[in-house]
Amino acid sequence: MNTAYIYDHVRTPRGKGKKDGSLYQASPVWLLRTLLQALQQRNRLDTALVDDVVLGCVTPVGEQGADIARTAVLDAEWAQTVAGVTQSRFCASGLESVNLAAAKVASGFEDLVVGGGVESMSRWPMGSDGGAWFMDPRINQKLGFVPQGVGADLIATLEGWHRADIDAFALRSHGKAAVARVEGHFARSLVPVHDIAGLLMLAEDETIRANASMEAMARLEPSFAMMGAMGFDATALRKYTTVERIEHMHHAGNSSGIVDGAALMLVGSKEGGAKAGLKPRARIRAAAVIGSEPTIMLTGPTPACRKALARAGMSVADIDLWEVNEAFAVVPMKTARDLGVDLDRVNVNGGAIAMGHPLGATGCVILGTLLDELERRKLSTGCATLCVGGGMGIATIIERV
Repeated sequence: MNTAYIYDHVRTPRGKGKKDGSLYQASPVWLLRTLLQALQQRNRLDTALVDDVVLGCVTPVGEQGADIARTAVLDAEWAQTVAGVTQSRFCASGLESVNLAAAKVASGFEDLVVGGGVESMSRWPMGSDGGAWFMDPRINQKLGFVPQGVGADLIATLEGWHRADIDAFALRSHGKAAVARVEGHFARSLVPVHDIAGLLMLAEDETIRANASMEAMARLEPSFAMMGAMGFDATALRKYTTVERIEHMHHAGNSSGIVDGAALMLVGSKEGGAKAGLKPRARIRAAAVIGSEPTIMLTGPTPACRKALARAGMSVADIDLWEVNEAFAVVPMKTARDLGVDLDRVNVNGGAIAMGHPLGATGCVILGTLLDELERRKLSTGCATLCVGGGMGIATIIERV
């Protein structure tokens, strides 16, 4: 098999996913067009050398539907020969796209592939595409569906964490992200978004709260208590019989933010990169996906990381830095606890609690952030992982070259 190398990574800033967010007027195709053109220009890339563009999008409807990958390729005026495909692995879609790009390269079928994702959550709210998981009562009952936030609160209850514990983690996320933004840790990959007239729409992540405090978080009401009372707590407790009741403690301040954003990563073989005049930044050592218990839904990162580590012939101690998507505070907290990883090596520049979770793009975003930080610190190896809707996990291990 060929080695799959990462040659470059770009992302948009993440804009507040509401009508008053800075990227609301930017269509998802425009976000992708911006990044594709930036990827081409900064690498002086002959786009005719690229075989395919693989994009994740969790809500592929409206402007995000009809294979947005191919639409964006054409709108960005890349070579007509570049194909495009859109897929969804729920929250892991952005990382899944990079992994698929790497698999295409490793197989020898293709030489240069762009992987990434997009989500315009201000224009197409989460769940707009429906699906049996939410809309079919038979499936809903059979699979024991509960909203992810209820699952997050169940994890906190099972692990013995209190509201102050997860609020403290969230506060650190905002603090680390605020410092990283000021010190320019995101600058290498961040591409500002301008409108069609050339006016700046957004240059930096919009939802970081540098002035966040424990006192402010303490005033926020739990977001999922009412859903639990509607019957979802009972559904979860039928599976988790050792728990008397679920303590609801996740809220808007310690859960991932709803945002707009996109990200791309250029992946290729050694020969494909050389032909394009590119220098590799890292190689993809291993990737893995797993299925996990679908009611609690959020425990997939740990087994996914262990599977990827085993495939790479590595141990937890071999990983210098970790990026664990902050879908809810308990996800990185539990993953770190299960793997025996010090939180000082996890999400060192903050995460989705501070900067938001543009569903289809996040996996690519955190892998790129991980690569940038490995280079900045002159470290070698990193692992990016996400919990996934429907009860799954995904992990990717990279090594600098």
